[in-house]
Amino acid sequence: MCAGGQEIIEVSILPQDETWGDNTTAITGNTSEQSISMEDVSYFQMADDRGVGFACQRYLERGLAVMLCAVAFVSPLAMVVLPRVGFFPAAFESLDLSQNERLRLLACNAECKGMLVSLAARLLLLAIGLWALFLRQPAAIMPRIFLFRSCALLLVLISSFAYWLFYIVQVTEGARAIVSGSSVVDYRTLVAYATSFCDTLLFVHYVAVVLLEIRHLQPLYHVKVIRSPDGESHSYSIGQLSIQRAAVWVLQRYYTEFSIYNPYLERLPVSKAQRKAAAVSSFKYYDVDGATPAQQQSQSRAVLAAHARRRDSSHNERFYEEHEYERRVKKRRARLVTAAEEAFTHIKRMQQPSSPQQQQHDQQGDGSGAAPPAIPLDPQEAAQAIFPSMARALQKYLRVTRQQPRHTVESILKHLAHCLKHDMSPRAFLEPYLVEAPVLQNDKERRTNHNWALICDELLSRPLSDGCTFQLIQNDVSLTVSIHRIPHFTVSEEVVDPKSNKFVLKLNSETSV
Repeated sequence: MCAGGQEIIEVSILPQDETWGDNTTAITGNTSEQSISMEDVSYFQMADDRGVGFACQRYLERGLAVMLCAVAFVSPLAMVVLPRVGFFPAAFESLDLSQNERLRLLACNAECKGMLVSLAARLLLLAIGLWALFLRQPAAIMPRIFLFRSCALLLVLISSFAYWLFYIVQVTEGARAIVSGSSVVDYRTLVAYATSFCDTLLFVHYVAVVLLEIRHLQPLYHVKVIRSPDGESHSYSIGQLSIQRAAVWVLQRYYTEFSIYNPYLERLPVSKAQRKAAAVSSFKYYDVDGATPAQQQSQSRAVLAAHARRRDSSHNERFYEEHEYERRVKKRRARLVTAAEEAFTHIKRMQQPSSPQQQQHDQQGDGSGAAPPAIPLDPQEAAQAIFPSMARALQKYLRVTRQQPRHTVESILKHLAHCLKHDMSPRAFLEPYLVEAPVLQNDKERRTNHNWALICDELLSRPLSDGCTFQLIQNDVSLTVSIHRIPHFTVSEEVVDPKSNKFVLKLNSETSV
């Protein structure tokens, strides 16, 4: 179509035909031992990850951990500040004490001030450690308790309760000592007690770091992950983790290393001739208007023989179908790369003028009748200008690889504008369409929360063991994980005599040296 002497090309990518994979097979219930249906695999209903219960489960454990850590962190400060603000009048402001004795009990000499500085430094280090270990966003919400994390929080709770109990007892005994006239507890003793409590919290934090972050770094098990239904598999080495933490670890590797699962490629597209052949009905026909039993039996035998021949040649048909599909994909890929390279040659980044005189000269032109300078375009306009020249090749490639449901025209133009903005090459622009990995490259998978069902015969809080197997299911995709222990290696030293490194040249009449 021409308008004003300019050629305008309208390009539209058609939506994916939802019935492209239908054939003449009648879908009924599973009446054969060889029949299979994906409905049997996806009967695990995923819970809604946007409800109130999910939000409570997500933030309850973290809220309790933050509350407990905050109480433990503030406790040493409270032990130091409370006597100064007069919270224990029976111990430090008793009427039985003179003014000089009160000042002496609350006095803080040079040694006491040094202990306060040391306490402040310890609290700073403890705050950084608590923020890095306990206050971070959890990677997943697990169905069972995290045993080591719960043990660390339990140690913090026990330590806080014990120190506060002895602190109150110590202050109370100091008040009784005033009445009886024996030695009393001064402020320096309480500062030393608070410093000891802070040291205990630091040691508990060190134990938590060892259990939560260091213990599982040494690889102990070999993990093999198989995805169903396409059968893609990957192998990893993993340390000592619980089953539920290992499941989270596997999911993290799945979303970053597995290719995108494309359900539309479960059946390869066939040619027109094969489609016509498949359209022939394979049902039996019976002539009930007078055919003899012998004729019916011969027809049945002919149909069974045809089925047997078709079954015997099915592997050949699959081989040629896969070969033909790979040839078509390579052909479309080559055309797409060529079209993208040609389209990128039609655009060029404008260079900024080095001086105002050069800019004025570029605006006025050289007066020799040359064409006026082109109108500058922003990245979005440039993408819309060069996209029609490669749209047809990209459309055919996405259609043959069944990627059209994942890529819309708006997303392609946005990606093209991004590539032009950053001076990326044509192959860099085509990377999301030529390489279908990882899973997070799919826009539909970039959600905040993903809900998976974990199935295992053992308790999920137990550690991994040799031969353990569990399964992760989400809709039609399932990950089967097999655990096997890495064998123990015995390496022995063997000394080779240097005199044995001698060689003799064996010659015969036909040897040429």
